[in-house]
Amino acid sequence: MKPSNSDQQERHPQEQEQPSTSGGRRPAGADPVKREQILEGAKRVFMRSNFDAASMNDITREAGVSKGTLYVYFENKEDLFEALIARERSRIVSSIKQLLNDHDSIEVALHDFGVALVTSITSDYTIRAMRTVLGVIDRMPRLAQRFFTATPENGYTVLKSYLDRQVAKGMLSIDDTELAAKQFIELSMAGLFKGRLFGMCDAVPAAQLEKNVSSAIRVFMAAYGQKSQTG
Repeated sequence: MKPSNSDQQERHPQEQEQPSTSGGRRPAGADPVKREQILEGAKRVFMRSNFDAASMNDITREAGVSKGTLYVYFENKEDLFEALIARERSRIVSSIKQLLNDHDSIEVALHDFGVALVTSITSDYTIRAMRTVLGVIDRMPRLAQRFFTATPENGYTVLKSYLDRQVAKGMLSIDDTELAAKQFIELSMAGLFKGRLFGMCDAVPAAQLEKNVSSAIRVFMAAYGQKSQTG
């Protein structure tokens, strides 16, 4: 059955159907390229406007898709925002996991992890997203809940897994690796995150970030590093 004239008029001029890997058309809403195109457009809109001010019409224009296509992929603005947060978090998690696995030295691994994670958490995009969630938390509690549980992995769980491996190897002495992971991350962000969140500073100076993470490592290793046994 051919699409109606209204369907043809609704399609945005930048839209193109993406073939599936088998050569046929993909099922509606299953084209990863189209989904990424929509998410990139939504990200630009949310960066310019707060959650309430951004509209689905704004996103269709920015993403270069029709409204019909947008609603095939995302039910509403909340659904789209959640997907965007999940995508960004997955990218961050993938990056920091690799950093922890790249080094034999625990101190070096913690340094690179801490710098990367705090840089991400205090970035313009993450800070804007957190402010958005805080602004709607009373009337949209599900959005806030999804913000912190959008993916099964996050900075805490990734670091906990790493610490578990180091404890198993006898490199660290930690009774509660979940608590230890939270302690290291909080130490690394001390005085930086809230300053960014509440607009007390525009960016975290590199020297301050380095100082924070280096200090966090010293405190962490003093508490959990294996002490050499003498005598």
